[in-house]
Amino acid sequence: MKNLFQEFKKFAVKGNMIDLAIGVIIGASFNKIIDVLVKKIITPPLGFLTSGTEMSQWEWVIKAPVVAEDGTVTDPGVVIGFGYLLEAMIDFFLVAFTLFVVIRFINSLKDKAEDEGNKEVPTPKDIQLLSEIRDEMKKMNGGEATAG
Repeated sequence: MKNLFQEFKKFAVKGNMIDLAIGVIIGASFNKIIDVLVKKIITPPLGFLTSGTEMSQWEWVIKAPVVAEDGTVTDPGVVIGFGYLLEAMIDFFLVAFTLFVVIRFINSLKDKAEDEGNKEVPTPKDIQLLSEIRDEMKKMNGGEATAG
């Protein structure tokens, strides 16, 4: 048990747990933003243009529900509510596209940082050290790089 605690402490100190927690919190907040964007901004005009109803109310009735005279439903029927699926798909594509753009931006920053010829962004120490080792190996081999 003590070893497990030490390992967890090492994991938490590295920042992985904190990064994960921040990612979950930002993801939950981002999900709320996308949800509001889809439900309150994108789907109402689509519903108005197509049938005059909200997209979440779109359904395909295979067998109509049976309602008694007192208002109780005696047979729920068979109704496929595909409007919710469409909203969920719009949510998914917006989140996926946004993540694609963010990851693409981060990768371009990472590529700039790892390019030893780019003087705008300081090269990380590990990349700089590996570049120096490579240069020294070239000098030792008479200017030829060895494949490893």
